[in-house]
Amino acid sequence: MKRWQKILLVSVWICVLGAAVVQGGSVSFAQQWPLYEALRNTAAIIFAVVGAWLAIVYPERLQMSQGKQGEANPKDAEKVTKLLEPIVNSTVILAIVLIVGLVAPLVKGIPFVRGHVEVFRAISFVILASLTLLQICTVILTLIPASDVRTQVLQEKAVKHTVNAIFSRGKRKKK
Repeated sequence: MKRWQKILLVSVWICVLGAAVVQGGSVSFAQQWPLYEALRNTAAIIFAVVGAWLAIVYPERLQMSQGKQGEANPKDAEKVTKLLEPIVNSTVILAIVLIVGLVAPLVKGIPFVRGHVEVFRAISFVILASLTLLQICTVILTLIPASDVRTQVLQEKAVKHTVNAIFSRGKRKKK
């Protein structure tokens, strides 16, 4: 990622989280919870799809992670890491959403929380905004391996086309 892209990304994150702090106190938890559920569903889908992709494409790596013998291809390490990042991010998102779902009803009954409900709504909304931004990055991370596959397929197609062009020069098409 280029320097200007990093600066832009950090600026967007700061603006979104700043807005979540400022406006989050006015968003009730009942309004926030469907967004948490959407995050949970999206994270679960990403976890399942990328996990299945990993299991299909790199089964030997998964076997090795369970202590079984296998041959590790050093070239595959970076590719496996690209698939593991979205899985790890999705796991973190799922865990936090599950914790929020468990803790929120318990915390609502505490008198201190009831007295400062706007602050706790803002905290919840900042968590929600942070998880949403992480989820967006995770979705983008899932596109990288797919883009790598697309690039490889296009290269193979170009090689095939070139080989066909070279070997078909002497042949004339019949009309």
